[in-house]
Amino acid sequence: MAVRAVRGAVQLERDEAGHMEERVGALLTAILERNGLHTDDLISLWFTATPDLHSDFPAAAARKLGIVDVPLICAQELDIEGAMPRVVRVLAHIECDKPRPDVAHVYLGAAAALRKDIAQ
Repeated sequence: MAVRAVRGAVQLERDEAGHMEERVGALLTAILERNGLHTDDLISLWFTATPDLHSDFPAAAARKLGIVDVPLICAQELDIEGAMPRVVRVLAHIECDKPRPDVAHVYLGAAAALRKDIAQ
């Protein structure tokens, strides 16, 4: 079993806790499904949020999905002029048998423009 990293991001339409829970939950669910993973395969999750998001911690959405025994951390994304607003990014460390090129990185909605080279 290898340790791999999966990237993902989603842009929120508005800064509201319920909306963040919905969109981050959809992102995490897509990462798990597209990679054939279960929560037991997760090692840790790192979240970043752009400085314009204040309503909740992205990690709260993971906890509400039942990801309760995995280390989670949230940080603020760099405040870069011209960067896409209202974005939550995740870096998931996982255990899986897939070769690195077969790992599916997930960029939902408008966030797909952030990494056209790896967005699936």
